[in-house]
Amino acid sequence: MNVHGKDIKIFSCNANRAFAEQIARKLGLPVGDMQVKTFSDGEIALSINESVRGSDVFVVQSTCQPVNNNLMELLIAIDAFKRASAGRITAVMPYFGYARQDRKAKARDPISAKLVADLLTAAGADRVLTMDLHAAQIQGFFNIPVDHLLGVPVLANYYIDKFKDMPHSELVVVSPDLGSVTRARKFAERIDASLAIIDKRRPTANVSEVMNIIGDVKGKTCVIVDDMVDTAGTLCNAANALITKGGAKAVYAGATHGVLSGPAYDRIEESVLSEMIFLDTIPLMGNTASGKLKQLSVADIFAEAISRIYSDRAVSPLLV
Repeated sequence: MNVHGKDIKIFSCNANRAFAEQIARKLGLPVGDMQVKTFSDGEIALSINESVRGSDVFVVQSTCQPVNNNLMELLIAIDAFKRASAGRITAVMPYFGYARQDRKAKARDPISAKLVADLLTAAGADRVLTMDLHAAQIQGFFNIPVDHLLGVPVLANYYIDKFKDMPHSELVVVSPDLGSVTRARKFAERIDASLAIIDKRRPTANVSEVMNIIGDVKGKTCVIVDDMVDTAGTLCNAANALITKGGAKAVYAGATHGVLSGPAYDRIEESVLSEMIFLDTIPLMGNTASGKLKQLSVADIFAEAISRIYSDRAVSPLLV
C-alpha cells in the first residue's frame, strides 16, 4: 500500500451522488468520470473513463437500501480502481450497512459486519472512512485503517443553537434504549442537559415495547438521540411514552442515519415528535413535505477528513 497517491480523485457510485458532489465542491475538485449501470439481469456494469494510475482515490458509497446492490457497486468499483493501478483506494462509506449484525445474538447466527469488512479488504480497499458505526468495535473487524467520524458534534451544535434561550433545567436528552446510554450521556454533556433512559423490550425484530422511563421528564422538552432510525417503531413508541407516561412538554429527535424502511415515514409523520433531524449520510427518499423531517450536512467533515488523510495529517481533531 502506498502512503498516498500523487493527487486526490473523488468518485461516486449511485447510492448518494449528491453527497459526493458536495464533498468534491468543498475540495475544489470535480467528481470523477465513472458510470455505474445495471444489465437487464441485474448484474452491475462499471466503467472508469479517466486515468487513476497512481492517484489517491476516494470512492463514495453509502450501503443503504438497496443494500446489496449498493454494496456490490462499491466492491466492483474498488476492484476496478485496483486493476487500474490507483495509488491508494479509500472506501468512503457515510453509512456502513450490515453494522447491526456485529455479533452472534443466538446460535448459528452469521456475523455479517465482519464478512462485509473482509469483502472490502479482499476487493482492494486500502482504508475505510465512515461515520457512527452501530457498534464502534466493528473497526476491529478490519485489517486496514478505519477512520470513524462522529455525527454527535453536528447534532449537538444544532440543538445548542435551537434551544439557546431555554433554561438548561428544562431540557432532557433521552436514550431510546439501554444500549445507547453512553452516546446519550456524551450528548447531554455537550448541550448541558440532564439524562433520561427508555427501558424497553423487543419481543421480535423491529418491534419494541416501552416498559419504564428512567429519569424526570415531566413538563420538560426531550431530545431523543440515536445512531440510526430504521422502521421508526422504537423511536415513535419512545416519543409517545415520554408524552403519555412521562408528561413531557415536547419531544424532538436526532439521529445520524435515516435508514427509514417500511412504514418509517408514515410513523414519524403521525407521531408526537415535533421534529426529526438526520444527517445526510443517507439520502431521504420518501415523503418529506410535512417539514417534520430535516437533514444536516456532514459533507464538510468528510471533505476535511479526506484532505487530512491525503496530506498525512491527523483525523482525530475532527472527533471533538
